[in-house]
Amino acid sequence: MDKSDKFNKWFNGFILVGMAVVTVLVLAFKLRDTQDGRALLIIASVGSLAGVLANVLSANGRILTFLFGLIDVSIYGAMCLTGAKYGNAALHLLYFLPMQVVGFLQWRRRGASGESQVRARRLDGKQWLLYGSIFLVGLVAAYFILAALDKNEAAQVVKWMVLTDAVSMMCNILGQWLLSTAYMEQWYFWIGVNIFSVVMWVLTLRQSPDSSYALVYVVKYSFYLLNSLNGLRIWLALSRKSESKPD
Repeated sequence: MDKSDKFNKWFNGFILVGMAVVTVLVLAFKLRDTQDGRALLIIASVGSLAGVLANVLSANGRILTFLFGLIDVSIYGAMCLTGAKYGNAALHLLYFLPMQVVGFLQWRRRGASGESQVRARRLDGKQWLLYGSIFLVGLVAAYFILAALDKNEAAQVVKWMVLTDAVSMMCNILGQWLLSTAYMEQWYFWIGVNIFSVVMWVLTLRQSPDSSYALVYVVKYSFYLLNSLNGLRIWLALSRKSESKPD
């Protein structure tokens, strides 16, 4: 086992064990502290554990990511509906769910199995321009649509909760597409997703301290951010190994 493999083994263990321990501690504390929303808190915790496992598998190019991802996105979509995060709710239930199947089939075509990693690839200049344009146009459209639907924030020049929701939404859309089609650049979008998701759920806690499940998602996306940085490192290496192989 070389140094990179050894580091990856310990890092994966840190993410999985750390997320599990923190989630259990938060769950125990919140269950003792609140009488309402206990079922939602337990469900959110289960989804978070499935999600972090899916993310670790994704970072390592393993096809089982789509099995655990199916569990995660189903639960997270339902929690977003509960928390009035309508953009993320629609994103997870109407887009992420079917994309788990698409990703599984695409990765199988690119050599992924229970034992083998997927053959990663890279975007070229024209593809970067295309996805960058889609991101900017989609962000503007998503912000104004979500702002019109939002009833929770007072009227102001910029609705910050809505903006974080819209940025997270667009990063999720492009990140999932690039993940399902095995492009390394997905990790730039996942890093954006995780940063803005942490901000979004922190703002939720500030506005609604009784939203006990929101703390679970602050923890979840903090661990996801660490994992996405490691995923970028791994997929850079995977894409370099695949450069000489045909798609």
